[in-house]
Amino acid sequence: MIQKIQNYIEKGKLLNIGDKVVVGLSGGADSVVLLHILHKLGYSCIAAHCNFHLRGEESDRDEQFAFKFAASLNLPFFKKDFDTKNFAKEHRISIEMAARDLRYQWFAEQTENHQADAIAVAHHRDDNIETLLLNLIRGTGIKGLTGIQPRTGCLIRPLLCVSKNEILQYARNENLPFITDSSNEQEEIIRNKIRLKVIPLLETINPSVKDAIVQTIDNVNEAAKIYDTEIENAIRVVYNEGNISIPLLKTFPSPESILFELLKDYGFGKEVIKEIYCAMDSQPGKIFYAPEYYVVRNRDEFLLSPIINEDETEYFIQKNETFFESPFPMEIRFQINEPNVEFDKNKNTACLDYDKLQFPLRFRKWKIGDRFIPSGMKNFQKLSDFFTNHKFSKIQKEKTWILTSGKDIIWIVNHRIDERFKADIFTKNRYIIKLL
Repeated sequence: MIQKIQNYIEKGKLLNIGDKVVVGLSGGADSVVLLHILHKLGYSCIAAHCNFHLRGEESDRDEQFAFKFAASLNLPFFKKDFDTKNFAKEHRISIEMAARDLRYQWFAEQTENHQADAIAVAHHRDDNIETLLLNLIRGTGIKGLTGIQPRTGCLIRPLLCVSKNEILQYARNENLPFITDSSNEQEEIIRNKIRLKVIPLLETINPSVKDAIVQTIDNVNEAAKIYDTEIENAIRVVYNEGNISIPLLKTFPSPESILFELLKDYGFGKEVIKEIYCAMDSQPGKIFYAPEYYVVRNRDEFLLSPIINEDETEYFIQKNETFFESPFPMEIRFQINEPNVEFDKNKNTACLDYDKLQFPLRFRKWKIGDRFIPSGMKNFQKLSDFFTNHKFSKIQKEKTWILTSGKDIIWIVNHRIDERFKADIFTKNRYIIKLL
């Protein structure tokens, strides 16, 4: 099974030899086997455990087990405690969604803190099958039929090529200990019901139904590549700086699909997008709302704009300031670069190349079209894609500030510096902003 997973990693270009990986370790068989195999394959692993405090003593038991298992492999171990129920209540989301958001947000933080190349989680072949069936039950489009992807940003899933039975067999062969989550057997949870009831029933119709579903997922993924390419081409034709051309939309076979793929990332739901599609032949003036954006039916186009808070304020840092209070307290220092002076790599500090800055610097909130080059990368990335890749919640996006120099973004505050403006060994003068 090790060779099978190694081949899967190489084929999907999930990791390179010697990469540093943050591995989600719950203590269950899946995550235990994942960590054991990645460690055995020679990757530099960091075990990361989330304690959501949802199952009382069982949650603490899991944490202790994960710590001991990581120690048995001589691997670094980090853990995080979460008040999951309060988080779910405050953000008005389900416990499951709250745990997911908290987990991936923290994993992303660990990846940055340890300068890791990827986050590895233990989704396997059976999880993929359950996800497809779950999406079908809820109603889905092409994306929902593609199942779980091997890679999402820096998040990788090396076990998607193996089944639960293969994982358990590996654990037995290697005498690996693991713990069992009692909630996995609770049939009131929809995913469990699919695993415990629906799939066994389908197997009475077709004993090879799992293989058939996996083949369907593979087929749809191949078709989705064509779909994605055509949609991207169509969006480039019909969309420009917030303007969606209605005459150009009508030249394509499925304007509704183009509108859906274009507007869903701005928070528009399927029903609202359907109304926008139906308004293509209506009179100008109608407005359609999402939580953060709105679309106006204009003469020959739809106009997409953010909902602007009239009280939103911008803040400017003048050239010689050393302390700043708004939108948050910060200390500012000018420093001549020296070989023996270390760089502050904390995410609450921006270490910038002073000679590249254009004053005054400006703090503002993000807007459509914002893009930058994240430190460590070579190409521009849309800020909206950066938020998606790092699992930002709606609240997090609303609270995020950016710092600009002229028209350029130089710092996603408390998250990432722009590659073009970061200080390095060739920098003559450093400009350091530290949040207090």
